[in-house]
Amino acid sequence: MFGQVGVARATVDEIAERAGVSKGTIYLYFPNKEELFRQSIREALESKSPRPATAVNAPSTSQLYDTLARYWHFLSSPMALVVNRLVQSEQWQFPELTGLYATGVLTPLEEELEEIIGKGIRNGDFREMDPRVAARMLTAVTVQSANRAAGGTLAVAGKSGDEVFGEITEFCLQAMVPADAAFAQADGAPALRGALNN
Repeated sequence: MFGQVGVARATVDEIAERAGVSKGTIYLYFPNKEELFRQSIREALESKSPRPATAVNAPSTSQLYDTLARYWHFLSSPMALVVNRLVQSEQWQFPELTGLYATGVLTPLEEELEEIIGKGIRNGDFREMDPRVAARMLTAVTVQSANRAAGGTLAVAGKSGDEVFGEITEFCLQAMVPADAAFAQADGAPALRGALNN
């Protein structure tokens, strides 16, 4: 309901009817519609896949790919599109939404990527760089592109979400590996070295 009509126009009566409960039941758990909305956003952000246990010997390129894929799947989902739209449109009335989105999505992704990139630099999978800056850049391009994919603008441009995700990961991995190194693509495809020049 919030995603369809916004917070101001959604009524507790309509929400209760759609949920199959009485209006009184909702008020047992939430003091008002606004707190129900806040909790809906929190739960939607928490619905992303939990961080899996990382295999100690997994290549950094595979860990990076798997992490980006997990977040891409969440960020390009219809639920994430609704949440992103609501955060953008309702932040004037609920300024804390920006913080919820940051702590629920952006910060965890940046932290995971920074850890993986740092490990990759130490073991020679990635070239020397600032892991925090690299993680921030990867997060920005992933989140922005996934939001566009979920919104359908990439399809209009002739690209599927999977195609764009493949382009992002190839570009990022190519940019991060040492200049004299070749690597197997994280998803098991043949090595990408030189692919951008063909």
